[in-house]
Amino acid sequence: MYLLNTGFLIVSNQLTVGHLPSYQVNNITEPTIIPMDKITILLVDDHKLIRESWSFILNSDPRFEVIGETNNAEEAVEIAVNKKPRIVLMDINMTPVNGFEATKMIRKSVPATRIIGISMHSMPAYARRMLEMGAMGYVTKNSSKDELITAITEVDNGKKYVCDEVKIILAQQESEEDGSSDKADMNVLSRREIDIVQLIKEGLSSREIASRLEITMKTVEVHRYNILKKLNLKNTAALVNFINAHGFN
Repeated sequence: MYLLNTGFLIVSNQLTVGHLPSYQVNNITEPTIIPMDKITILLVDDHKLIRESWSFILNSDPRFEVIGETNNAEEAVEIAVNKKPRIVLMDINMTPVNGFEATKMIRKSVPATRIIGISMHSMPAYARRMLEMGAMGYVTKNSSKDELITAITEVDNGKKYVCDEVKIILAQQESEEDGSSDKADMNVLSRREIDIVQLIKEGLSSREIASRLEITMKTVEVHRYNILKKLNLKNTAALVNFINAHGFN
């Protein structure tokens, strides 16, 4: 038995390195290096298949560890407070509490946790709203695996990240601007007005929208009036044409 200057202990021609398994001296294999400080992630989405897909992708990468998942915003806040993940992937379209409100609550309760909004919507207004609520990133469900991973690492490093799909739409809108103060811009709408625009595009009547959003029909009509006024449009048909032409998905 010999004690070498390297600090390794040779016993019967075997190499013992701390708690690692023994290896033959003549055929030493480098141990796999696993990051000790993984980026811990909480997944929040009301679709189980999406959560399972994200979990598989992220847990397959040694840099990440999914430490929790939930299908609702209220539980997301509770898990974030208890487990304090470094990153939360937050779906914004949930009920009864949506991702916007959950983001605001988590940022207030766990300021060190950073949030990335995820949605099927590519409208810049949604991304802007999430950033206003305290999120540091926004990607759509059309984003690739590589872009999702880039968003996580960038946000974990303290940088803001908006996916290419949204940035392209922003660039298109900017290139189409003619300097007119009357030009319609979807980004002037409130979050509730955007919700109503989406339901109008889906073909719902004012009564159906009121039922879906649990508000009065009169409130829906007021919102519809304000939407048309803000966008400088004459009627619902003009509104539908407008949102189809400006990337509202």
